[in-house]
Amino acid sequence: GKLEITSEGIVHDRPDPGGPHELTAARVSRRLEKVMPEGLLAHTGTPDVEDAQQGVVRHPDIMIIAEADMEVEGPFDPRSLLAAIEVVSRSNPDNDWTGKMRDYPLLGIPVYVIFDPRTGEGAVLSDLHPTPTGPRYATRKDFVYGEDITIGEWTISTDGLPRYAP
Repeated sequence: GKLEITSEGIVHDRPDPGGPHELTAARVSRRLEKVMPEGLLAHTGTPDVEDAQQGVVRHPDIMIIAEADMEVEGPFDPRSLLAAIEVVSRSNPDNDWTGKMRDYPLLGIPVYVIFDPRTGEGAVLSDLHPTPTGPRYATRKDFVYGEDITIGEWTISTDGLPRYAP
């Protein structure tokens, strides 16, 4: 499993996800890399992103990041990410739908995308804006699998993404 520290200080030991979760991440990553320019990656590996000031450590399923920003020792600076993408886990859906929706704006990540294989739906969140309780995403576009979605400047299909068995 992986450890994450949220802005509320809660540590999640994430169990290793199953096949549909990993296949979703792989397909989305591949589709993005086909339409993104050279020098950008839809990265599905390690390391974590860490904001020491906020005390937050997160591990997005996919990070859109410039290759140059990966040439660092240790965790990535969350402010170098162009987008963070999560595939909702069957065991802890609130981590993606609630916790990360609060933490990713705090980390300055401009676009946050959620794929939910439980329902075959998701959301693209963008347009960071300040609020009295901290930064939030101002824009949310919900989608259902089968639609084309736009992540930053790049449009991909969500057709054929796997669902969790009931």
